[in-house]
Amino acid sequence: MRHLMTPLDLSVEELDKLMDTAEDIKEQPDKYAHACDGRVLATLFYEPSTRTRLSFEAAMLHLGGKTLGFADAGSSSAAKGESVADTIRVASCFADIAAMRHFKEGAPMVAAQFAQIPVINAGDGGHQHPTQTLTDLMTMRSVRGSLSDMKIGMCGDLKFGRTVHSLIRALLRYNNVSFVFISPDELRLPDYMIEELDSHEGVEYTEVTKLEDALPELDVLYMTRVQKERFFNEEDYVRLKDFYILDSRKMEHAREDMIVLHPLPRVNEIAVEIDNDPRAKYFDQVKNGMYIRMALILMLLEIQVK
Repeated sequence: MRHLMTPLDLSVEELDKLMDTAEDIKEQPDKYAHACDGRVLATLFYEPSTRTRLSFEAAMLHLGGKTLGFADAGSSSAAKGESVADTIRVASCFADIAAMRHFKEGAPMVAAQFAQIPVINAGDGGHQHPTQTLTDLMTMRSVRGSLSDMKIGMCGDLKFGRTVHSLIRALLRYNNVSFVFISPDELRLPDYMIEELDSHEGVEYTEVTKLEDALPELDVLYMTRVQKERFFNEEDYVRLKDFYILDSRKMEHAREDMIVLHPLPRVNEIAVEIDNDPRAKYFDQVKNGMYIRMALILMLLEIQVK
């Protein structure tokens, strides 16, 4: 039995195979429509979510399975003080696989230690968000044809952004990938992530404050929102929430083949006018998220579709 806690739980070969399966599902959905008949997915979400929870549920439904679970901790026995370990033991009695989102770093890992079913980390605090990373990788590969030989700019909340941390770790395993980290000083990439980058020989990265300076050299721009829920006081959030706003004027600095990604939800960091720009791929990401989660469910349940 396997779990998915970080993108590094999958080898590069497994990642490529997973993305190949997701692309096949995208092209031939009817082929997979009954792959999970009789199977149940538990969505255990202790923290609010729209895309991730609905994407998991849609993935299982499109595979012919069923879902159960809760959308916030207040509607579960966690409100009564039940431990994560006991919750996953209970879920293991009813479901074949579980996706857990939690506000505490490491909670899905604890669940995996007590589960009788595969557990997928659907986001834990500011730590990891592996299925969003799978979504990001699939979208980049489908547009660019490869995950090697590119320069990616990551903009916004790089301190608390679990999607950023997971994506960096995943991309470090591909050839000739360089990074530009764009953030105010208060939200720069944490030291432990810088140390991780420095431990990989030959990986190039720069840290800048101004978005316009970075845009002309990027193959991919990965925008993130400033996350209100990670701040300890309202004043700091208000001061930083609109630090970066990508609009048509700024996009004039970008190359014609650059793509814009965002894990969503967005607040103000991408102007609505960008939605019609052919370089905007963040809603393609949403759809790809369902396909890659379908492929992941099949992998962890060891279901092969011929």
